[in-house]
Amino acid sequence: MITYDRLYIGGEWTAPSEEKPIEVRSPHDQSLVGRAAQAGPADVDAAVAKAREAFDHGPWPRLRPEERRTVIARFNELHAARASEIAELVTSENGSARWFTEMLQSSLAEQTDAYLRAAKELRWEERLQNPGGPAAIVRREAVGVVAAVIPWNAPHQSALVKMVPALLAGCAVILKASPETALDALLLAEIFDEAGLPEGVVSVLPAGRETSEYLVSHPGVDKIAFTGSTAAGRRIAAVAGEQLKRVSLELGGKSAAIVLDDADLGTVVETLKFATFGNNGEACGSLSRVLAPRSRYEEVVSAIAAMAESLTVGDPASPDTHIGPMVRPGQRERVQGYIRTGIEEGARLVTGGPDTPAGLENGNYVRTTVFADVDNSMRIAREEIFGPVVCVIPFDDDDDAVRIANDSPYGLGGAVWGADQERAMNVARRVRTGTLSVNSAMFSFDAPFGGYKASGVGREFGAAGLAQYLELKSIAVA
Repeated sequence: MITYDRLYIGGEWTAPSEEKPIEVRSPHDQSLVGRAAQAGPADVDAAVAKAREAFDHGPWPRLRPEERRTVIARFNELHAARASEIAELVTSENGSARWFTEMLQSSLAEQTDAYLRAAKELRWEERLQNPGGPAAIVRREAVGVVAAVIPWNAPHQSALVKMVPALLAGCAVILKASPETALDALLLAEIFDEAGLPEGVVSVLPAGRETSEYLVSHPGVDKIAFTGSTAAGRRIAAVAGEQLKRVSLELGGKSAAIVLDDADLGTVVETLKFATFGNNGEACGSLSRVLAPRSRYEEVVSAIAAMAESLTVGDPASPDTHIGPMVRPGQRERVQGYIRTGIEEGARLVTGGPDTPAGLENGNYVRTTVFADVDNSMRIAREEIFGPVVCVIPFDDDDDAVRIANDSPYGLGGAVWGADQERAMNVARRVRTGTLSVNSAMFSFDAPFGGYKASGVGREFGAAGLAQYLELKSIAVA
């Protein structure tokens, strides 16, 4: 069993203000994985005070950008060296299948490298010459103290996609981690500690929602960076608006996968195996709506159902498992409730269902579920389920596919498949969403990631992500 009895506050391992440790239990069998110190308001106050001192008076924001890059590059090496260990721990905490946590952890070195490239190429200070007038010096400066609030489903990815650009910009960062993944958060603190950041620059606080609210509303925080539900994002945006804090929000999704009538169905299904059912379906960018042409509708439904039925549901630590348990009992009940709702709404249950898989009653397991004959007005087509459930929706032509894809409160991800590349691109250009893949193309960490509409505010990855942690200053020079 793993135990962390201290919090990481401003570079020091500190006893928590409240003796209410977090118990992390396995979603697979409810066994105790470990205990972690839990932060309360007094710990937030201490972390903010140290962060303010580090930002307002310490060396970190005043180092040359290349000096900060050197420290973050060292952190990246240390973090990459422990990727397998972290993947194993995250699987035990949140139930993500081991193939997924291994794949994700191995990709994070490149995510950080993309930020390092962006920081190296950025013009931190440049001179703009105005013909007939004074020149202007344009500076890019750190936004200040950042509260990074992350979920449990991809904890190190969610943490580093915020912390790395903030630190490269010269900010001080307080990471608020979810209770479900408190252990790996404090392991991350160990790695930052070893990397050698100055005092006060990084704090790591596992805690629940009340402490999150206290942190984001703290007057000493200049910027909030959040990944999580749209409902929580709205609350954070309201708090930020009241205090005029900077804010970036990576929120929910109900992304559409458009299968054009000339698409290669084998490629489509192989991609959906990971893009829809990866991470147990507990992913904001999951392709949870599949839009299929009426001319090939039953063919698409049958292929997706056969793929879903072939996926092994079970112990997430097993190499044969594709889908593990939901993170907690409440999430299992929520997903099963949506499956019942789909049946009540009149959708055709092709495979799966609301009952727990046989032999897995001790864990938070749900059946991999495919619905057909779904109308886009149904709740299962409009609301984020956050589990291994997919809706297959028919469309008439390209215009109809675009209309259905855009008929959503969300706009995070999406995909288009078609033999005619330009036709597929034309469809992709018309979908109102932040990120799309055409014919299973892979995403780049140098390209922006984020959402339209209720899927968020701001962008992550590369130069666009780094810009979220910078203020622009213009100085007129006579």
